[in-house]
Amino acid sequence: MNQAGLGAVVQAIVRRDLLLAFRRQADVMTTVFFFVIVASLFPLGVSPEPAVLRMIAPGVLWVAALLSCLLSLGRVFTADYHDGVLEQMVLIPHPLAVLVLAKVFAHWLVSGLPVVVLSFLLGVQFGLEGEALGVLVLSLLLGTPTLSLIGSIGAALTLGVRGSGMLVALLVLPLFIPVLIFGAGSVSSTVSGIGAEANLSLLGAALMLALPLAPWATASAVRIAVE
Repeated sequence: MNQAGLGAVVQAIVRRDLLLAFRRQADVMTTVFFFVIVASLFPLGVSPEPAVLRMIAPGVLWVAALLSCLLSLGRVFTADYHDGVLEQMVLIPHPLAVLVLAKVFAHWLVSGLPVVVLSFLLGVQFGLEGEALGVLVLSLLLGTPTLSLIGSIGAALTLGVRGSGMLVALLVLPLFIPVLIFGAGSVSSTVSGIGAEANLSLLGAALMLALPLAPWATASAVRIAVE
């Protein structure tokens, strides 16, 4: 197999998906605005007290990030499924799992990375500072790719199914819960002075486990969908 050819195909997939995302800026901005709005409304609805905001910040920001990822999963494969691009990906002589990983990476760049960047500003809004802010950003940097990888499995399994948005949520939310617990727990542990090493290590382990397994499972689901 021509490895240079594989690299060129991966780059082409990432570039194409990024260009399509920038042409559909409304879809991308919907995810980003959803994250910002959900996180920003909690101080208004709960309490403006700094101590309360610092206490709820890890859970609120992580739940908002999880829901924004869930909102964007429909864009990973649906357009390519209807356009016939997925069929071409299945037929070309390159590992489908690697091509799927390229699409998931492009999805994370436009949906997950903005959440990681904005989390710093929203963390300041909730009164987080110093080490807690750094741990929040690091936990999302480790956790959001895992959410995208896991979510891609559900997105592929529901291709061509009517009402797939709700079905994807039912499929992947139980798998998202451990990532949510470890991510929010790392920030909460830092705020309380315990230390975030254990939770961050578990987030890293989850990412290392999802990197090889999720693309393989997603590729299998894509093959079933296009047959």
